[in-house]
Amino acid sequence: MQELLTSIAQGLVEDPASVTVTVDEPNENGVTVYHLHVAADDMGRVIGKQGRIAKAIRTVMRAAANRAETRIAVEID
Repeated sequence: MQELLTSIAQGLVEDPASVTVTVDEPNENGVTVYHLHVAADDMGRVIGKQGRIAKAIRTVMRAAANRAETRIAVEID
């Protein structure tokens, strides 16, 4: 999952070396939170107009999590 999020984000930004993903332990509801960190200049590219790209990233990640029978959330920091 972490590799999928990293590869998606690296394809969107101008500085792929600045993309990092941190993973929290599952909370009491069994949801694993993935934190996506990008350079400040690339933040708009990852969020998109009215958050459309961010929503698409979350949708793809949720679909991959469903295939793996896990629950995740993606936060863009």
